[in-house]
This record gives sequence, C-alpha cells and structure tokens, in this order.
Amino acid sequence: TWKWVVGPMFLYLCERLVRFWRSQQKVVITKVVIHPFKTIELQMMKKGFKMEVGQYIFVKCPVVSKLEWHPFTLTSAPEEDYFSIHVRIVGDWTEGLFNACGCDKQEFQEAWKLPKIAVDGPFGTASEDVFSYETVMLVGAGIGVTPFASVLKSVWYKYCHDATNLKLKKIYFYWLCRDTHAFEWFADLLQSLEAQMQERNNAEFLSYNIYLTGWDETQATHFVVHHEEEKDVITGLKQKTLYGRPNWENEFKTIAGKHPGSRVGVFLCGPEGLADTLNKQSISNSEADPRGVHFIFNKENF
Repeated sequence: TWKWVVGPMFLYLCERLVRFWRSQQKVVITKVVIHPFKTIELQMMKKGFKMEVGQYIFVKCPVVSKLEWHPFTLTSAPEEDYFSIHVRIVGDWTEGLFNACGCDKQEFQEAWKLPKIAVDGPFGTASEDVFSYETVMLVGAGIGVTPFASVLKSVWYKYCHDATNLKLKKIYFYWLCRDTHAFEWFADLLQSLEAQMQERNNAEFLSYNIYLTGWDETQATHFVVHHEEEKDVITGLKQKTLYGRPNWENEFKTIAGKHPGSRVGVFLCGPEGLADTLNKQSISNSEADPRGVHFIFNKENF
C-alpha cells in the first residue's frame, strides 16, 4: 500500500510547497475603489503575475484572518498593468477586509496604511477558450457575471489594437440577476463598452440582454412610467432591461439561423440548473451535419 501512497503524497506536498512559495510573494494594493451597495474593487500588482481572461485567484488578508483563503474571480483584463477583484461585503471576512482597507472612513487612505495581501494563483477556467470561436454566447447569473468583466474588457482591448486578427466577430451576452443594483459596477462597464462601440460605428459587435428575475410592485410601476425614456431606468443603458427569464429555445434557434455552418461557443457562469438547460439546448440545436451549426457548451458552477 505504501508504494501507491508515497507517489501521490509526494506530488501533493510539491504542489503545497509551490502554492506556499507563491503566496509569500509581495503583493502591492495600488488602488481601492468603493462601488455602490458595499462593493469594493482592489487593484493590485505582483511581480511575474500573468493571467488569462476569466481566471480566479485565492486571497488571504492576515490582518483579518491568518488562515482563511477566499476565491475571487479576476475582473481585470490581461492587457491592463494591474489585476483586480471585486468584493461584495456579505460576511465577517469581507467586512473585515472592507474595514482594513479603510473603506469605513471618510478621509483619504494613505497607500502605506493598506493591509498586506497574499495571493495564490491564477487558476484556469473554461472562459479562457472564448477567443477560439467566431461567435460566442456568454451567460452570467448574478455574481456569475464577474468572469465576463475580464472577458469583455480583453475583447475591447484586442478589438481596438488589432481588430483584423481577432477571430471573435460576434458576442451575445446574457445577464440574469435578481437585483442589478448589487452589480452597478458591471452596468458601468457595459455603458462604457456601449459608448465606445457606437463611436467606432460597430454597435452590432456586442449584443446584450439583461434579465431582471425579481422585482416588487413599486419597482414595476416605476418601470412602466419611465418605459418610453431613451435609456433604461435601472442600468442607464440604451438596451432596455427585460423581465423574467429568457426563452432559451428561441434564443438558440435565432442564433443558429444567423450563423449557419459555424461553431458557437456557449459559456456559462451560474447555477447547476441553468447549466443543465443550456447543455440540453446546445445539444438539441446542433446539427448532425459536420458543416452545420454546432454549439459547444462550457460551464463554471457556483
């Protein structure tokens, strides 16, 4: 038995040593941004740090806890000179990080007073393959929208610098959430992308649909009153927010009709139930003919 145990244990110890060495490397917090609804953005730098779109890291803040490591999706693009995460304050650890960064104070916080941070990673995800397709469907549910912040930023950087060599030609983005206010920072990113695409006369490059799955009677009345306004009353985007859940069968058939004979990458970051639905739709809407349209499903679950 020991012969079978020694090998895996040795590899496990090596992996732990590598992770310990990486976690000891110096990380500098360059900027802390406070977003609405108690969400903070940490922009950091680390020597030799290289990332791809949609990856995630483990973060430890010794001031808050000497042992706890928490995973966070990277929301920056590889083309940027820093890497960032967005942290929503929903528990004891995140509350401790919020206070340690001085976000509970009104005065300006000096950089040298910011806490030390340990970072392990980055670690890969399915979203890294997004640039392997000409057409992609990106589906984010709630907090699952964070990987696509990195994806959309990177797509924009690549599009601006060398659009002719960018294989990706069309993005269909779907965001399902109960409350968009919790992710206003992401709506701001979409507003920026929308404006920049219109400036370049290529608004068709990114098609997005935001579905609000939870609302009350007061909100519904407010939506009806302001429905005719040019911009959406919730997100500030020209594309109006939709209410309820998407009809996935219609969405897949529409995309299949617009892109015959192509491979469409379907990327999800969301719950298991939604993953089952999209997987079934990807299979049922893919043609048996190799020259027909094929939907390739990729997922991350939380």
